[in-house]
Amino acid sequence: MNRKLKLEELNRLSITDFKSKKKDPIVVLLDNVRSLHNVGSVFRTCDAMAVEKLYLGGITAKPPHREIQKTAIGATESVKWEYVEIAEAVVLKYKNLGYKIIAVEQTVNSKDLTKYKWHDEKTMIIFGNEVNGVQQNIIDMADLSIEIPQWGTKHSLNISVSAGIILWDLKSKLG
Repeated sequence: MNRKLKLEELNRLSITDFKSKKKDPIVVLLDNVRSLHNVGSVFRTCDAMAVEKLYLGGITAKPPHREIQKTAIGATESVKWEYVEIAEAVVLKYKNLGYKIIAVEQTVNSKDLTKYKWHDEKTMIIFGNEVNGVQQNIIDMADLSIEIPQWGTKHSLNISVSAGIILWDLKSKLG
């Protein structure tokens, strides 16, 4: 029999244990993300992937907010996060700390995610606005752009879906 696990069987960490757990050096920046549901979903994904920190930049909404909480389901309490008005400042900070800066965006030189080899290195991943994407000046600051291959007509994914794909791919390849 293939029985569904009960919540108490999932071996979930407490928020205190999660916060003290060693994280991979992965930092996420949301650059001017409009949707509160996307913000909450990215919080939840950052918790699931145990990222080091989440930055909310520009017009990106920040907790506490009911609509963020609806999709984050408590991850705003477990994930280390910070709001920054000017996203470029945090990108520069992490660039100077030796992090590889990766914009998730379709550019003339973007790398196909399926062909990109993640390395065990400090990484900042930037996701942009739902309509306009990552700002060009931030793309200019990035070490590279990565895009998720798509086979349909839209050639865009919801930011929360993109974050899930990118972060899962990175974590699975890091081991």
